[in-house]
Amino acid sequence: MILRYNLFTILWAAVILVTTLLPSSSLPAVSVWELFSFDSFAHAFLFSVLTFLMIVGLAKQFTFLRLQHYPIRYALLISSMFGIFIELMQHHFIPGRQGDIIDVLANTIGCLLGILLFKWIYVW
Repeated sequence: MILRYNLFTILWAAVILVTTLLPSSSLPAVSVWELFSFDSFAHAFLFSVLTFLMIVGLAKQFTFLRLQHYPIRYALLISSMFGIFIELMQHHFIPGRQGDIIDVLANTIGCLLGILLFKWIYVW
């Protein structure tokens, strides 16, 4: 049942994986300042949606009770580790791409924004 409630999370993670692991020749050319602001915003947005979807999916599933009782903790951990994994993949395996600590920071900020979004919609 965990897959049933986390289908959108898995699909969104696949979208993130495909879009962030494109070779640099597939990316649109923009200036350095535009890339920095847009890139950070894009990372934060993608990971806030991922974390939000994961929290909802983990809270609704009933197969793994520990995940159901602590969905925010596990979603933050899994999403943050996924962001680090992507940056490592970019750095080591994608030609023309490099991992960036600023992207890891933007991913983590996005995860925290996803938690705030969840709390704003479901708790407050």
